[in-house]
Amino acid sequence: MTTIAIVYHSGFGRTAAQAEAVLRGIQSVPDVTAHLIRVEDVEAHWATLDAADAIVFGSPTYMGSVSGPFKSFMDASSRRWLQQAWKDKIAAGFTNSGSLSGDKLNTLVQLAIFAAQHGMVWVGQAELPGGRADDAINRIGSMLGAAAQSDQGSSRPSDGDLATAEKFGARVAYAAQRWKRGAI
Repeated sequence: MTTIAIVYHSGFGRTAAQAEAVLRGIQSVPDVTAHLIRVEDVEAHWATLDAADAIVFGSPTYMGSVSGPFKSFMDASSRRWLQQAWKDKIAAGFTNSGSLSGDKLNTLVQLAIFAAQHGMVWVGQAELPGGRADDAINRIGSMLGAAAQSDQGSSRPSDGDLATAEKFGARVAYAAQRWKRGAI
């Protein structure tokens, strides 16, 4: 059984909706189990993260970067870094912001560098951009991870962004399975 942890922060529920879509995608893959962990609850879940075959990181983009609570989680992971606890795990990331760009790419780069610091193997987005309609797959055109946009006042990203997150979750699950099968 392949195990995947999704650790995320959501300030207004929109990134949580995206995390749940990633979870649905992961759960669509046979022989995979997943854990959804809010950064606020991470102290009780370090062992879950350490035992996972893959970790998917999710944060809203605030001011062109991960949120403060997510950055605190990143900083708190330094003990794992020192122990190389996450070395050779699959990693991936997703983000959401209020504007179409919102500098989400910078957040995904920050997550990818964070994973690289831990010696993890990054999995990016494979879905080609499907146009700009709200129901289009990868309408934002992000290839480093899953990106979503939520209008101010809305409770969740667009249907297309959530469908993209589901496909992304399945991609990460299949990659984690392949990586685990090839493990020495």
